[in-house]
Amino acid sequence: MRPVECQRESGILSPETLLLKIYYTLYDTFGPQHWWPGESKLEVVVGAILTQNTNWKNVEKAINNLKERGILSVDGILESEGLLPELIKSAGYYRVKTERLINVMKKIKEYKTLDIFLDLPVESLRSELLSIKGVGEETADSIILYAAGYPVFIVDAYTRRIFSRLGIIRGNEDYGEIQSMVMNNTPNDAYLYNEFHALLVELGKRYCRKIPIHRGCPLSILCKEVNE
Repeated sequence: MRPVECQRESGILSPETLLLKIYYTLYDTFGPQHWWPGESKLEVVVGAILTQNTNWKNVEKAINNLKERGILSVDGILESEGLLPELIKSAGYYRVKTERLINVMKKIKEYKTLDIFLDLPVESLRSELLSIKGVGEETADSIILYAAGYPVFIVDAYTRRIFSRLGIIRGNEDYGEIQSMVMNNTPNDAYLYNEFHALLVELGKRYCRKIPIHRGCPLSILCKEVNE
């Protein structure tokens, strides 16, 4: 169902209308993405850390290794620090990511359980996540949206590239500026932000690559590079 229909005002789309037009166009083209893949909230948290600078297939291998060893739990990870580098090697930067995993698990232990940690008010949860060495805004917001279920828009490299080519942003804005622009002009809905992020990633992988593929791109009619 479409709660907002796109209407032109003097030939220019308002930010709200444009963002929702992009969302619904991608949703109609690619369908629901059902992100984030994971059988538990902890798996989502671990995946958000491991997926930095790599693809999901490599992360899946690492997570499966943790499962096979029976250590995909907060205590299991903390008690297996020496094993982690080899088990998550497929995800790349395995020594750095081992340290980050340990840091996050220690923070969770401060709250006794993951559920208690994720039930913190969203501002407190984000503050706690960003206080952890190695956790940046994108990773923190991935955990907040996909594990905790709070409505927050995630800004990643695909978002910057796509929105720049569509003329929505210049491209040099900081993370918070882009996030606020989206959240101030769209319904604050966790499902919408979940799908929007995943759909932008799908567009980035298929069409809006570093060297873009314009033919067949569902957003080509809005693209500055095509229409200038």
